[in-house]
Amino acid sequence: MSTVRSAETAAPALALARPGGQAAEPALAVAARPGAARAAVRLLGSELGLTFRRPRNIAMLVVLAVVPVLIGIVLRVVGGDGDAPSIITQVGGNGLMLTFVALSMLVPLLLPLAVAVVAGDAIAGEANGGTLRYLLTAPAGRTRLLAVKFANVAVFGLAACTVVAVAALVTGFALFPVGPVTLLSGTTVPLADGLLRVLIVTGYSAAGMAALGAVGLAVSTLTEVPIGAVAATVVTVVFSQVLGVIPQLAPVEPYLLTSWWGSFDGALRDPVATDVIGQGLLVFAAYAVVFGSIAWGRFSGRDITS
Repeated sequence: MSTVRSAETAAPALALARPGGQAAEPALAVAARPGAARAAVRLLGSELGLTFRRPRNIAMLVVLAVVPVLIGIVLRVVGGDGDAPSIITQVGGNGLMLTFVALSMLVPLLLPLAVAVVAGDAIAGEANGGTLRYLLTAPAGRTRLLAVKFANVAVFGLAACTVVAVAALVTGFALFPVGPVTLLSGTTVPLADGLLRVLIVTGYSAAGMAALGAVGLAVSTLTEVPIGAVAATVVTVVFSQVLGVIPQLAPVEPYLLTSWWGSFDGALRDPVATDVIGQGLLVFAAYAVVFGSIAWGRFSGRDITS
């Protein structure tokens, strides 16, 4: 599979080179620029195809889909504990709330683990497999290749969050009554409004996973061992969560990525807490820019030997 993709991505570079191996004429290069976007789209399509066809990634998405089902069955059979958070006790009265419960349980670790696997493997996996040099023969260049890798990770994160949300919606609709939604602020909104808030929560969670993907991508440029990059990304998540619960380190908490993952509960208030959600999105963007720059600085000057 790697050889086939390498040949496909190398073909445009060979087409733009002279038979003697010399550089293409400047006029030809200028004429090829309108096709650069199409080449990037094809490369992204190839990345997405490989990512979503890989058995390991498919298995992770299946697990993510099964967890909300199990949560719904347990809540249906056992019922919500009186001491449980209100969002959990509300599931019995409205199946739509199962989506928020599932995401709140999976965002701290299981969703980041799935994203870390894809992000950590993005560059380190190619280097370890010996296909990175062939990818770099394409005229897209290292910057565009890195951008495509990040886009691929972000799309997988969105797909993972969507799988959880859809599985929870289907399970909630099948096992519990569905109707107007009572928010955490005590206000009751129509079902359509509740579904809109599901979209907001899913998109916010996906943005948080994309920020983590930038962290994993930066780590992936530092090593040729994929499992090391994945482990380092997961350890970063766990370490950040530990720091966030230490009272003496409270001033550091607003700067931790993990501190903002649960802020999607702002969508469960009336009106929507756009200030909190906006701050979270700004933090996600800052992490993406900072770690994206680290990845670019490392990858653009890296001597590819594998």
